[in-house]
Amino acid sequence: MLAQGAIDRFDAMKPLPQTPMNVDEYLAWSEANPGRYELVQGEVFSMAAERARHADTRVAVFDALRGAIRAAGITCRAMPDGMTVRINAHTAYEPDALIYCGPRIDPDAVEVKNPVIVVEVLSPSTRRIDASEKLIGYFQVPSIHHYLMVDPDRRTVVHHRRAGDRIDTAFIQDGSLRLDPPGLELSVPALFEEP
Repeated sequence: MLAQGAIDRFDAMKPLPQTPMNVDEYLAWSEANPGRYELVQGEVFSMAAERARHADTRVAVFDALRGAIRAAGITCRAMPDGMTVRINAHTAYEPDALIYCGPRIDPDAVEVKNPVIVVEVLSPSTRRIDASEKLIGYFQVPSIHHYLMVDPDRRTVVHHRRAGDRIDTAFIQDGSLRLDPPGLELSVPALFEEP
């Protein structure tokens, strides 16, 4: 016989919706269904479990972003994973970290509507999607100026930057990274520090 806690966990493991939904429907559904999900072209996908290296890097990225904001003295905020970025009416991603600027969002918000920087920590299961579909998707959002793909295995950052009508890409392993806007200097080694 299963203990009550185990039964509650099994009850919480509901199947993913089988009918397409828009982002507003998805956000309402995801609040009632614990776990990490993303919506891609109306279809809900459960996010895979992460490796310890991925989790450690995710924490280091968030800490480095917050430190860079403090050092710059700008009115921006770093957010860890768990916040949603709407790409279009039927696609929403949950980056590993992001920065938005301006007034604080509502404390009950689950969506950041105007991110300036989004970050994905690469893993074997997400590398292809992060470098293709998400690259295209994130730059559909007009407020996004920088997309950082942080590779913990190669200790490399792939920096995609909006440059007028094109996207410039740089591969960086050391030194610092200038993110303007919003006017941050980000230490690349800090992205890989042990938390």
